[in-house]
Amino acid sequence: MAIAARYASTATTPAATHEQMTRSFAPIAHYPSSQPPSHRKPEYRRSQLLRQYTSMIRTAPLMVFLQHDNLQSVEWTAIRRELAQAMRKVDEKIAAEGRSAPALAPHIKVQIVQTRIFEVALRIVEYFRPTTTAAAATPSAVDPVTPTSAEIPLDDAAFAHDLSRAAHDAVRPMRGKHELTPLLVGPIAVLTIPQVSPEHLKAALTILAPKIVGLPAPTRKANPGWHEVPVQNGLSKLSLIAARMDGQVMDVEQSKWVSSIEGGMDGLRSQLVTALQSIGSSITSTLEGAGKSLYFTLESRRSVLEEEQKGPEEKKDESA
Repeated sequence: MAIAARYASTATTPAATHEQMTRSFAPIAHYPSSQPPSHRKPEYRRSQLLRQYTSMIRTAPLMVFLQHDNLQSVEWTAIRRELAQAMRKVDEKIAAEGRSAPALAPHIKVQIVQTRIFEVALRIVEYFRPTTTAAAATPSAVDPVTPTSAEIPLDDAAFAHDLSRAAHDAVRPMRGKHELTPLLVGPIAVLTIPQVSPEHLKAALTILAPKIVGLPAPTRKANPGWHEVPVQNGLSKLSLIAARMDGQVMDVEQSKWVSSIEGGMDGLRSQLVTALQSIGSSITSTLEGAGKSLYFTLESRRSVLEEEQKGPEEKKDESA
């Protein structure tokens, strides 16, 4: 009886229409609406470090690279303490001189980096240039108006973030070709300064590597904390290898030259204005000298011609 009732209900079910059979359904969401597709899985620590390093490279125009030899946590803490104190002194000096410059001490940091991931981040920042179309197709992670993942195209090439396949394919042929790649060997620490400031660079090098750059070390009376045992033990394990300013790699001598600029960027601008003014005055004097020389030459030639054109009687009258 039950079998008969089941077959009877099946027989009375209407067949699907042509519209129902041909209607396309929304694609299955492969990723959440707040996360675009990535070549590297974003939940991995390596991916998070890559995003952190690319952000650091883009926002820090001045970077100093140091090689360290297994510093202990106590030594790192002491070095960071002395570095922060020196940076605050520079900010106070700039404020006392009346210059309108933001305080950089809270944003200057020194941290250990994973060299392989940092090298990939350097290549992404230097060589990856996403197109406008790809950037426009990237969904926003915080905008609630962003469409759901079912409505976003599933082509990974349409996305151009740092973890995308487009970034990976763009920088893969440049592996090992960045100018900083040969220096990123062994344990590396990076000092980041969010603004090109020769004064902060000089203060940092005075704390971290005064002997290497030839700067006078802090005296025991002015800075007794720098002479403590943890600081000295930590500094003996640090060595300056290079710096990077506005995308240009500098060696130790060039870093020393930048740190020797008096007055910071304002002093550099004043030196540039003075040099341009001196060049203009020298060009003006050169042109004036050439004109005067030509004038005297023509005048002397004119007087010679006038003498030649005078007759013997005129010459006698002049002599008389």
